[in-house]
Amino acid sequence: MDEKQLGPQTLALHAGHTPDATGSRAVPVHLTTAYLFKDAAHAANLFSLKEPGYIYTRLNNPTTEVMEKRLAALHHGAGAVATASGMAAIFYAVTTIVSAGQNLVTGSNLYGGTQTLFEHTLKRFGIEARFVDSSDPANFEAAIDENTRLVYSEAIGNPRCNVDDLPGIAEVAHRHGLPFILDATVAPPPVFDPFAVGCDIAVHSLTKIIGGHGTAMGGGIVEKGDFDWAAGNRYPELTAPDPTYHGINLWETLGGGSGPCPIFTTKVRIGMLRDTGATISPMNSFLILQGMETLPMRARLHCENARKVAEFLAKHPDVAWVNYAGLPSHPDHDRAARTFPLGPGAVFGFGIRGGVEAGRKFIESVKLCSHLANILDAKTLVIHPATTTHGQSTPEEQLAAGVPPDLIRISVGLEDAADIIADLDQALAHSR
Repeated sequence: MDEKQLGPQTLALHAGHTPDATGSRAVPVHLTTAYLFKDAAHAANLFSLKEPGYIYTRLNNPTTEVMEKRLAALHHGAGAVATASGMAAIFYAVTTIVSAGQNLVTGSNLYGGTQTLFEHTLKRFGIEARFVDSSDPANFEAAIDENTRLVYSEAIGNPRCNVDDLPGIAEVAHRHGLPFILDATVAPPPVFDPFAVGCDIAVHSLTKIIGGHGTAMGGGIVEKGDFDWAAGNRYPELTAPDPTYHGINLWETLGGGSGPCPIFTTKVRIGMLRDTGATISPMNSFLILQGMETLPMRARLHCENARKVAEFLAKHPDVAWVNYAGLPSHPDHDRAARTFPLGPGAVFGFGIRGGVEAGRKFIESVKLCSHLANILDAKTLVIHPATTTHGQSTPEEQLAAGVPPDLIRISVGLEDAADIIADLDQALAHSR
């Protein structure tokens, strides 16, 4: 059947896998480091990319390959590559095409780990990250110069919960011949289609809602496959002869310009993944596949519960504010309603009257909710970002990222909404 004609729940269960000779209906776990070659010619052809196949699990693995194909199918993308974590996916997505002396332009409302990577770690490698207010696409344009290699943002800001003019940002990037890379971790399909708003490459922490059960680490890079990497000779990494593979030209070999093709993710695999090895475990790929099978159903309940919890908190006398784009009071509510048909995810922030001390009491009083550093587990999770996820940032950087001292971040899970609300209510009472 044509995968393009199948619905998201069908793709989540079937895409990328045909039972092998054993007849195993579930995707087998291939816990092996290496694979036998048929003969010397077969081995040589694999190493020179003249034919597809498996060499070493650092590069690819049958279990992981199914997960990558399924991830690409859910996005209707040309290809995907998995990594050991979401941070590895972000690092690879940037460093595949950005080198020392070059820069990227990024929105400033970022997950704390991404902000630290961009602001400090990339600087050690001579790569500049230019942070702009993402609420206006013109701010991206003003920061672009001849050394800019990509534009980056998040589908929903974490933890500011801003929903920006993503098509407008994409239009700016494309007008300058740059790819638009979007972190869609908090809103994967079917919550959101990143390619529909002009994104060229989507990155995910598969650890979050796609895996969905807090059991396995993983990251993913998905490409739409129709970006013109050859225009202007700006990206020789993808369009010039590769000296590490006997001069192969990926753009020409994979048919660049003739239709969607996975040029970028192929380069990630045969370059960054080969050379630096942030490879996902086959067992983690298997566990993430189990989560993917129920992703569309879980996504709907996550969003439904988040709306109910946000509405409860917005009316609570001990809550100073709620920052959730699903509420009419949020400045980006109308755009969020158009962009996210199921609702703008299930992660948002709220402030408790009484500031930091009240927040500490609240965190230590929850019983059903879990206090930990993750989001979009099946269970409801809470954390105080200023002292944890954004703790490496300065107070000024925290405020710029939407992290005031009284912020509590909640990731609404799959429990009965009434039970989540009851736990929050008793913890808020203790916060007084």
